[in-house]
Amino acid sequence: MSDARYMALALSLGRRGWGKTWPNPAVGCVVVSDGMIVGRGWTAPSGRPHAETEALAQAGSAAKGADVFVTLEPCAHHGRTPPCAQALIDAGVARVVIGVRDRDERVAGRGISMLRAAGVSVVTGVMEAEALQDHAGFFSRLEQGRPMVTLKLAASFDGRIATATGESQWITQGPARRLVHAMRNVHDAVMVGGGTVRADDPSLTVRDMGIVQQPARIVISRRLDIPLSAKLAQTAADVPLILCHGADAPDALVDAWTGMGAVLISCRTAGGQLDMIDVMQKLGTHGLTRIFSEGGSEIAASLLRADLVDHLAGFTAGVVIGAEGLAGVGPTGLARLGQAPRFDLVETQVVGPDVLHRWVRRRA
Repeated sequence: MSDARYMALALSLGRRGWGKTWPNPAVGCVVVSDGMIVGRGWTAPSGRPHAETEALAQAGSAAKGADVFVTLEPCAHHGRTPPCAQALIDAGVARVVIGVRDRDERVAGRGISMLRAAGVSVVTGVMEAEALQDHAGFFSRLEQGRPMVTLKLAASFDGRIATATGESQWITQGPARRLVHAMRNVHDAVMVGGGTVRADDPSLTVRDMGIVQQPARIVISRRLDIPLSAKLAQTAADVPLILCHGADAPDALVDAWTGMGAVLISCRTAGGQLDMIDVMQKLGTHGLTRIFSEGGSEIAASLLRADLVDHLAGFTAGVVIGAEGLAGVGPTGLARLGQAPRFDLVETQVVGPDVLHRWVRRRA
């Protein structure tokens, strides 16, 4: 089996940690001895133990002289646990194959240097493009100070997300809605605007999938004018709830939501709305790396205007609502087509009677 095939397995293991390890990256690791896999691991929930530690523990004495395949450069700094680079050295591994170098300034090549100084052979850049993609949220937080953002829209054939009276349940059918729950599960947090909470009273949890660790819920509401009786309020003590609000939010509501167990984050305003760049920076400081935005139309427009959308996930249903329906994206203020953000298609999938199309932001 080639290095790439073992790395592909490590990448698939690392994805099991998506949405569960923030603020740490979701890393996968495979230990191979004499052509046999003797250890497998991925970053545990909340970021500890690391993937290498898990894989080495499974391998035991078989790790001596083995090849190790890890999706991200092993850490070289002392945190709550010793450096993974040192753990690999102590285990006596012969070779470490790395998907992508870590960009955390505490590592940034130091893990590789530690391994080589101890006589361990190191190979880098195996399936690097895939590793970069898998760790995009972690790198976005490191380099841009904000999480990676996926904007999800479920719309009619003509791009409407509700009728003129606000009816939106359900434009897409059961299989698409179930897939949305799976998509929530691989993100750190699900985000909506206050209008969506007032209109739909969502719980924003992952349901019917046997999930133990739920993603955090984020609501963008400048004035915190969302019902204190909402499902989000009822579950705030059990499932993380983050409310991003403006400085003009009433103190009584701030106190009420805090008392229920929500985390309140005060953000700047611009043009009468929350400044989404500041919101994302604050959420990055909070440790979030992967956010799944589910609307509504004004939040979608704000994210796009601020060039904060990294991925689009669009579900299109075979129903036509008409121009009087609510558009999937609110006003963006574009005067010329050349100003519009462009995305490249990466996947199209039939989901029951609906169609999913995924897009990635085209960068200059």
